[in-house]
Amino acid sequence: MPERAGRHRIADLLQSERPRERLAREGAKALRDAELLAIVLRTGIQGASAIQVADSLLKETDGLAGLQQLPYETLCRRRGIGPAKAAQLMAAVEMGRRLARSSPLERDAVHSPEDVYQRLKYEMQALEQEHLRVLLLDTRNRLLREVDVYIGSLNTSLVRIGEIFKDAIQRGAASMIVVHNHPSGDPTPSPEDVAVTRALVQAGRLLDIEVLDHVVVSRGGFTSLKARGLGFD
Repeated sequence: MPERAGRHRIADLLQSERPRERLAREGAKALRDAELLAIVLRTGIQGASAIQVADSLLKETDGLAGLQQLPYETLCRRRGIGPAKAAQLMAAVEMGRRLARSSPLERDAVHSPEDVYQRLKYEMQALEQEHLRVLLLDTRNRLLREVDVYIGSLNTSLVRIGEIFKDAIQRGAASMIVVHNHPSGDPTPSPEDVAVTRALVQAGRLLDIEVLDHVVVSRGGFTSLKARGLGFD
């Protein structure tokens, strides 16, 4: 009991300010990131409410995208977290990842770069290295398979174009969309990104597998190289 006496609980807030009550009244979309996180944490620490702990954690990690990058051991060492809350946070993050990957886009046609971004942003924004993935599509632009084919900074001297097309050929894909992330947070394509795109588009023409787009994903949003006319001339 003495240990709990100094803790700040969500229940100690005015009812109108409690995140759980606000969620029930206004819906989850009305809550700030810190309020959603406070619901997961449940309790604060001496001198700080759960919302204040959540606010502090999000500032330290540069938001939710940074928070999901932290391993369990690092979370345990954060002030006001500990093993139990770290496990709760990790479970919430993993559920979010699995939900994103079970998106209807897995079955439906991919119509735009925005569709690609919404499907992959949750996971790819958190990656600390560059990953290149391809979405393999049928003749109706329906997703056949998602393949992670390359890890590391894109460089025309290192990226093997044939390796990127291997699964597309084996699956009989009609087209593909290339996606990679920028851990820096800036989705602006680099000259190397453009050069790799150009090589992929040319190879696709020879193999009769159209490269529909190359999308760069980051915490700052996304960029469609096709929309900007980069590498698709």
